[in-house]
Amino acid sequence: MIKGLTMKELPDLERPYEKCMWQGPASLSDAELLSVIIRTGSTGEKSTDLAARVLNAGPDGLLNLIYLEADEFMKIRGIGQVKAVQLKCVGELSRRIASAARHLSPVCSGPGEIASFYMERMRHESKEILLLAMFDRKNMLLGDKVITVGTSNASLISPGEIFKTALQNRAEFIILLHNYPSGSPEPSREDIQVTQRIRACGDLLDIPMMDHIIIGDNCYFSFREGGFLKEDKG
Repeated sequence: MIKGLTMKELPDLERPYEKCMWQGPASLSDAELLSVIIRTGSTGEKSTDLAARVLNAGPDGLLNLIYLEADEFMKIRGIGQVKAVQLKCVGELSRRIASAARHLSPVCSGPGEIASFYMERMRHESKEILLLAMFDRKNMLLGDKVITVGTSNASLISPGEIFKTALQNRAEFIILLHNYPSGSPEPSREDIQVTQRIRACGDLLDIPMMDHIIIGDNCYFSFREGGFLKEDKG
């Protein structure tokens, strides 16, 4: 891009809009793509320069759109409330697109598939959440529900709420999932306690807990794959 020129003074193929029309969106840099959303910069500044400062506002580049809060964006010169909300919406939209693209009709064919389906939804959460996923006899996902936010401590989790929800949805079996904002999916003592308590209740109600999956940063830990949930014999 030619320095010292405004967006209107740039040759057509160097403007993000025109470049996208002629060469496709894949030809645009991260800053150019973001500038199309931002549309205008601050006084005397191109939108691509403002977009570049957004990308440099945190350590994660494009993932700043997910990790940074609206008030943090508003500390950037040229970003007001409207642009901050737009940036947060773009980040959320990207998460939902990534999740939808992984599986349109999720089937429980293994821990990897379930972890993949929930990965984008859960890996960027700033707080720990415990989620209940419910399945029918054909292994199709019936629905899910967040059970707790901020903890997976066994003493604070109600098996009654979990299985009341499972019964209401006529679930044949359930899977628990929770995320570790630290990024490491290694199970804790509390995770093992939760797994033992919920599995015991499920066995009594004939709604088995087939797995407990911990979501990390693009990785996961499955209690079933780890040997904690071996099938009972007989």
